[in-house]
Amino acid sequence: MSLPLPTLFARSLASASKAFNRPTIEDITQDIIQSSLTDLTTLRSRVVGIALFSPNETLEDIATRDLLYLLIPYVTSEVRGRIRTTEREERILSLGQTQKDIKDFLSNLENYEIVPEDERALHGRRASTIIDAAQRREHKIKQYQKEKDLRARVEAVRKRRGQLPLNSADSPSDFDLISSLLPSPSPKRTPNDDDDEELDSETEDILREATLLLLRLLYAHAHSQLESTVQELELLRNAPPPAVRMSAPEDDRRGKNRKAESDMWKLDVPSRSNSGPDGKGPLLDSAGKPLRPFTILPSDTAERARLQAQVFGPGHRLPTMSIDEYLQIERERGNIITGGGPASEAAPTSSEQLTLDSEMDGTKDGEVKLEEKRLKDEKWARYTDDNPRGAGNTMNRG
Repeated sequence: MSLPLPTLFARSLASASKAFNRPTIEDITQDIIQSSLTDLTTLRSRVVGIALFSPNETLEDIATRDLLYLLIPYVTSEVRGRIRTTEREERILSLGQTQKDIKDFLSNLENYEIVPEDERALHGRRASTIIDAAQRREHKIKQYQKEKDLRARVEAVRKRRGQLPLNSADSPSDFDLISSLLPSPSPKRTPNDDDDEELDSETEDILREATLLLLRLLYAHAHSQLESTVQELELLRNAPPPAVRMSAPEDDRRGKNRKAESDMWKLDVPSRSNSGPDGKGPLLDSAGKPLRPFTILPSDTAERARLQAQVFGPGHRLPTMSIDEYLQIERERGNIITGGGPASEAAPTSSEQLTLDSEMDGTKDGEVKLEEKRLKDEKWARYTDDNPRGAGNTMNRG
């Protein structure tokens, strides 16, 4: 008994989404990818078998629920791109199939005129073909802004449908976005029922708008994936053939020659015949040439003990006090300035405080402060008489 198309599509998308954030090198990830790819192959053959899409139709002739099945080649290319390959020829074959799936998806959207002309021109131009760096950067910025705008519009339409926004913290993939537009499974539906759920006019208009916006968004993603696929294919096809493995005797002979040439330039090459297998024996031969590595240490026993104690010690000076202790010492020395901030800004200045204190009539402190203010004002008056404004400025006089 075959599953309905929406159920089969939802199952393949769930498997693809599950493998999206998993390492492709793991066997369990490859099992999930193969399961999704099998469902997509079955789904694609059934869609072709019932002639769900016809080249003689226009976009208006396609039912709203059927629009999502235009994404089958795109989803297939995304899933196929995560298949684990180890050989170059195997990877080239996989990339060729991925490229064909992407081109089928792009061709269908262009034939039904789902994507506007300006977006087709924007995404159809490969950034790698633009020589000027500034123009290439501007082109990529425009593509990113267009994709961001389309994604925001898709989310807005989904919100109008009453759906919760996808959690960006969980890194939602395109598979999750596609699944959110599929019809929800109903317990009253049997496996023989296909996508016959009736929608009211308003709900269908909102769903159709969301689906068309999603198709345009994934059209942009498909062009980016196609460019990456083309570049990888070019690298693989132009790469030099793998080096031929040398035979074991030839490999051993070259290794010995390299070792002998390297030992010729070393002063401390150990000689097993003189120093023994344990590295012990005389340090120098009769000609004064070192027979094994050695270290010259000081003759003083205490100095040798000190150097030996430092072998497993830290290579840097350890702190002798904590940060709080250091700040306390600096505060006692008067090297830390306190005050300032909003409280200091709101506090009165010394002149303002003196004026306030002098206004305390009838008190002893008020009379003292009043006399201090009088002497200060008198001193300032004498200073201004002796130094009129501008008297010290002699730089700009003619």
